[in-house]
Amino acid sequence: MYQHRNAVHVPYDLLIIGGGINGCAIAREASLAGLKVLLVEKDDIASHTSSASTKLIHGGLRYLETREFRLVREALHERERLLAAAPHLIRPMAFVLPHAHAVRPWWMVRAGLWLYDLLAGKSSLPRARSLNAGDRTFTEPLAGEHRGFVYSDAWVDDSRLTLANALDAAAQGAEIATRTEFVSATRAADRWQVSLSDGRTIEARGLVNAAGPWVRTIINKLPVETGSQVRLVKGSHIVVPRLSEGDHAYILQQPDRRIVFAIPYEGDFTEIGTTDIPVERAEDAICSHEETQYLCDAVNRYFTRQVSPADVRWSWSGVRPLHDDGAAKAQAVTRDYVLELDTDGPLLLSIFGGKITTARALAEEAMEKIGPPLGVEPRCRTRARAFPGGMIAGFDLHLDHVRTRWPFLGEQRARRMAHAYGTLLFEMLDGVQDEAGMGAALGAGLTEIEARWMHEREWARTPDDALFRRSKLGLHLSAVEREAFTTWWTARFA
Repeated sequence: MYQHRNAVHVPYDLLIIGGGINGCAIAREASLAGLKVLLVEKDDIASHTSSASTKLIHGGLRYLETREFRLVREALHERERLLAAAPHLIRPMAFVLPHAHAVRPWWMVRAGLWLYDLLAGKSSLPRARSLNAGDRTFTEPLAGEHRGFVYSDAWVDDSRLTLANALDAAAQGAEIATRTEFVSATRAADRWQVSLSDGRTIEARGLVNAAGPWVRTIINKLPVETGSQVRLVKGSHIVVPRLSEGDHAYILQQPDRRIVFAIPYEGDFTEIGTTDIPVERAEDAICSHEETQYLCDAVNRYFTRQVSPADVRWSWSGVRPLHDDGAAKAQAVTRDYVLELDTDGPLLLSIFGGKITTARALAEEAMEKIGPPLGVEPRCRTRARAFPGGMIAGFDLHLDHVRTRWPFLGEQRARRMAHAYGTLLFEMLDGVQDEAGMGAALGAGLTEIEARWMHEREWARTPDDALFRRSKLGLHLSAVEREAFTTWWTARFA
């Protein structure tokens, strides 16, 4: 990485702090508007909350209970847009909601699902319905009572969706600087003067604080005052050997009125989550023994196949930076986002809250606030815009093209790479005729050509960037294989 010691660069229109989904979505929107954008991220793209989500594009069925109808409606409309914009990264998924161990009456759940579909409006996904006798694939893994419902939402590769926003921003001229930390800033007339950890001092007409769980930390470094506070709530997930066959997920009511998802993950596994635990620091994103047991108990109430903490193959935990609305319990805090604009001098926009489903809409609203002061007319630039790799008529047709063009990839690898890269795969593998053209084999179907692409085109700088964010191949490698990959990566890119 280049070092810029005490260099003052040509002023930027916008400096964005934070390479999570909100920061990258705003960078995309702003660069499409013609603004000169610099995004800085102290770690990797999507290295914290944005790679630690439940990996769903959804309206948030449980938010209906807290009457967050505006948020649910917006999220459901965004679900439809995102399915069209990134069909390689986002796919429809059926969710089975058993009415066993229920803490809500049947009529209430049915009414909630009816309202969920109503708020979605015209949708490409099937409407909710009751389970019936023909739904053996859905009910066979379940113990006890088999009444319940089926409804639709979508699954997403959260890390790669965040990356897709950054890639599109970069294609429009945005500078993406990972491993670069915001140090300090002062207001000087109509510009911010900002010090960065790479030694640069830059000037920007506006600053966006999209630091997620660190949003308040950044504010504390700035010469501003705000009464807004952030509520940090940890959500943890575990991964266990697969609990059921099929591509559908389960949404399970718990005695404490929370819901827990059980979602097919990486072919051989089931993802289980999430929890809602208040924490004091963003650094507290660690799945505890108590959370692991809670999630095991949550699925054991429903499935014939039982799991224990000893079965956990992987876990992750993300800290949600929720706007503190004074709610007494963590699960009752609003999931809606708040954008706070300070124009006392060069503008500052601070982002509180948000979720991966609504990041595009949040970015659009952010431009409505910061566009006019920066001389940009706010308008819809991304509502019908495909993400990089997303210009496909349908995933199945795209996969057929990949199989035909590179038959040596094999079914599993062809499907994985078609999902991860979409049409960009044709650029990555241009001229490759056989397995030898893929370069060194690095384990779990990963080869040198793909690893180099991650490093050169996707800002991957460490083995974990490649194995657990650009892909999830680390889950399929043994400890010895991961160590060998680290040795290979370090020898070439360190």
